[in-house]
Amino acid sequence: MSEYAHPLEDPKADPFEIARQAADVIADRTGVAQHDIALTLGSGWSKAAELMGDEVAVIPATEVPGFSKPALEGHVGTIRSIRLPNGKHALVIGARTHYYEGHGVRRVVHSVRTAAAAGAKVMVLTNGAGGVRPEWGPGTPVLISDHINLTADSPLEGATFIDLTDLYSERLREIAREVRPGMDEGVYVQFRGPHYETPAEVRMARAMGGDIVGMSTALEAIAARQAGMEVLGCSLITNPAAGVTGQPLSHEEVIEEGKKAEGELARFIADVVVKIS
Repeated sequence: MSEYAHPLEDPKADPFEIARQAADVIADRTGVAQHDIALTLGSGWSKAAELMGDEVAVIPATEVPGFSKPALEGHVGTIRSIRLPNGKHALVIGARTHYYEGHGVRRVVHSVRTAAAAGAKVMVLTNGAGGVRPEWGPGTPVLISDHINLTADSPLEGATFIDLTDLYSERLREIAREVRPGMDEGVYVQFRGPHYETPAEVRMARAMGGDIVGMSTALEAIAARQAGMEVLGCSLITNPAAGVTGQPLSHEEVIEEGKKAEGELARFIADVVVKIS
């Protein structure tokens, strides 16, 4: 038996091989040899899977190599295969591991690497986040145009140099705006968490060019680019960021605003996925 509690925590393990093993299990359990598009559905986005097409299979994440039960409410803890209207297949991941859980970056990006190993060429990353711009009230969906990674970490290991110039696909953002005309976009800033940002940190993020603050997505997007995937990022503004309105923040507010927006967001992201595919 390994001395490590999780295979991805072993520094000698090959994270890409574990992702391939996970993809093999998904193919076996779903009967789908290749998934064409993958989605990680964060707070407020989870109902989208129900509107995309016909459900092929639902797998508890803990039964797939490298995955574990989500630590955060709002993540369903399953991996779902959906047959889209055009016959292609979407892999819907409801088992995000956040950086602040302390399990290491390999586990944070395992879902993305598994999606790539399963054949997905497009990765849709969604989250619930704080809005730096005061005009973005709770319930506002925003496209991610770029990010600032303040985790001081990376999913890339060794001398691996990946260009991130156009990480968040302009082509996919245009498709999203065809579905929802006039949709705003902004720069996402990933903090380490799990504490919310201070007002001073939010002012820093704004001064650096940030529009959205949160605790996920950036590391996953980098891993998706390494895997050669095209990335679409979407944030649901669940609350004004600290100091924007002077009101205190709470996780209960994030969950509540996510639930309020679920129906509208589900239809939007489902239509986007069908249009992309």
